[in-house]
Amino acid sequence: MHSGMTVDEIVEHPALHGHIRQQAQLLLQAYEGNPRLSSVFATQQRWLMGHIALALHFRAAAAGRSGDLTAARFFDAVAKHEVASRNTADAFIKEMLKYGYVQPVAGGTDKRVRPLEPTQPSIDAIHGWVVVHLATLDKLDGGGRVGTYLGTPDAVADLQPLIADGLLCSRRIREPERAFSLFTWLDNGGVVMEWLISGIDERDAGAARVPTGVVSTTALADWLNLSRTHLARKLREAEEMGSIGWLGKRGHSVMWVSDSFRREYARAQAVKLAIIDDAFNARFRRNAERVATAAAENSPRNSQLSGGPAN
Repeated sequence: MHSGMTVDEIVEHPALHGHIRQQAQLLLQAYEGNPRLSSVFATQQRWLMGHIALALHFRAAAAGRSGDLTAARFFDAVAKHEVASRNTADAFIKEMLKYGYVQPVAGGTDKRVRPLEPTQPSIDAIHGWVVVHLATLDKLDGGGRVGTYLGTPDAVADLQPLIADGLLCSRRIREPERAFSLFTWLDNGGVVMEWLISGIDERDAGAARVPTGVVSTTALADWLNLSRTHLARKLREAEEMGSIGWLGKRGHSVMWVSDSFRREYARAQAVKLAIIDDAFNARFRRNAERVATAAAENSPRNSQLSGGPAN
């Protein structure tokens, strides 16, 4: 079992940008499959709150407890990690209830506490998100993480809390670089960046200004159900930083992203991927080592050396 890829190893991988582009395309497909649910993870703040809620649930379930995901515990965890205000956390929980992404635990008797649990669509969404990122890691080093993960019952329940810990404790996740941070606070900002990156033609990937597949910002705003004014303002800020621009008329021609922005996006993905890989190894290395040890002990050579019967 490998020890996990470091951020530097991922960033320096010669095929990283192509794999990151494929990852962005897969995440966009997930968004298109369920835009409302995907929007839970489409801003930095909501993404982290979603991970906090899921980790509370999975850890409680693993310990044989139901009902640990309560609004009070969620608010405490959000405050502890300084992710959002109590009012923002409260609005987030109410929205999740409204759209059926969390639900009251069946059979709860104390209405004042009102324990909650994620619904199956939410668990399916985080499962898919994990698979996409493990697949990127496998492409980078030829590993078999996806097979191990899919072959382990309820692996998401063990793995997601470890990923959440890594994300919440990472300064590089919490304080991204300037151009990247412009979009992390925009509604569906993560999807905007994935759209930009996914449209890059790899033949242009080394250029100082890399053309994307975006032609109309109005169409992009409509597709994402975003305020055109708000999106335009964010894009103008990014343009002033030199991160994006247009080959012709602003907002009505092919948009380009700077090579520095593309590298900044890749570094941010590398940080996230390294955290996911660390979590994967923390969860699965022990099992793999135990299996390897058992196999060695039962090998024909070991049997002969120990005086046991040879196969």
